[in-house]
Amino acid sequence: MDSSPQTKLEAPTRLRDLPQQCCSLDLSGADEERLVRMFKALGNPIRFDILKFLLTHPGCITRDLVEHIPKAQATVSQHLRVLREAGWIEGSIQGPAIRYCLVSEQVAWFRERVGEVF
Repeated sequence: MDSSPQTKLEAPTRLRDLPQQCCSLDLSGADEERLVRMFKALGNPIRFDILKFLLTHPGCITRDLVEHIPKAQATVSQHLRVLREAGWIEGSIQGPAIRYCLVSEQVAWFRERVGEVF
């Protein structure tokens, strides 16, 4: 391992070459809060699994999710509430059940914002 001063200076030199995106990012206020809320909802593995399942099974009901995730219905329902509040999903009542699907406009908005940030 080389411990010469030149080797130690290479890392900071490379950091200086990185673009300073944070200064030009136009995201604040309600949009920033919305993005943070959506990221927080994704931060839980169960909720992330629910979104993945809904991507390939749009219109499924809570029972379908409970069978896929093997958690109590009350637990799944709480996670669905968080995802609804964050704007990821919506539910429509059909008979005695609620059918869930992703909100495509929200997903598109999220993708655009993430693309701007990263």
